[in-house]
Amino acid sequence: MASLIRCLVSAGPTREYFDPVRFISNPSTGRMGFALARAAAATGWETTLVTGPAGFDDPPETQVFHVESAEEMHRALGLRFSECDVLIMAAAVSDCRPRRRAPGKVKKGDMEMCVELEPTPDILKTLGERRRPDQLLVGFAAETDRLEAEGRRKLMEKRCDVIVANRVGVPGSGFGAADNAVIVLTRSGAPQRMGPAPKDELARQLIACFSTMISKEQRA
Repeated sequence: MASLIRCLVSAGPTREYFDPVRFISNPSTGRMGFALARAAAATGWETTLVTGPAGFDDPPETQVFHVESAEEMHRALGLRFSECDVLIMAAAVSDCRPRRRAPGKVKKGDMEMCVELEPTPDILKTLGERRRPDQLLVGFAAETDRLEAEGRRKLMEKRCDVIVANRVGVPGSGFGAADNAVIVLTRSGAPQRMGPAPKDELARQLIACFSTMISKEQRA
């Protein structure tokens, strides 16, 4: 692996429109992904951030690409994946999108109460299938229960090296919160718990953890 670590980070939600003014999304603000991009750049990594809609200033010393939909994020990450040494997939990508998008605003009286949906691309799984052996793949799992079990399932299913699992739907943690608490899961070794802590501090701890993994791989 090159001495200058090239890091690709995704952040924020995606928006899946069913007309020009309405969309399916989730409560992610992008705070954790932006914190990770700032921490990676501060470590000296060459950092690229692909972000869905978020209300934060672009991190310094970081190349930033703004997208809206899962398809746009898939395309932006896919174009840059082969060049990175580390992928940190912190974005909360919508799992589904409307099968059809109306060209104009659907009036309330004409609105169907049932929207037909289809799956969005499974970005992390797709990238995991084309990864190089020397790339470090980090995924995030936002869960309401069975945190470790669901994280381990995702670790294997997506061919990741690391899953950072965090609980959502509880006060003071997860989507939109200033703080977070996570479990770091790897293919070998005991789970590592981090937090509760401010997301900027947690991001610094995670980047230090990933740096250690990269150093061990380089020495192997």
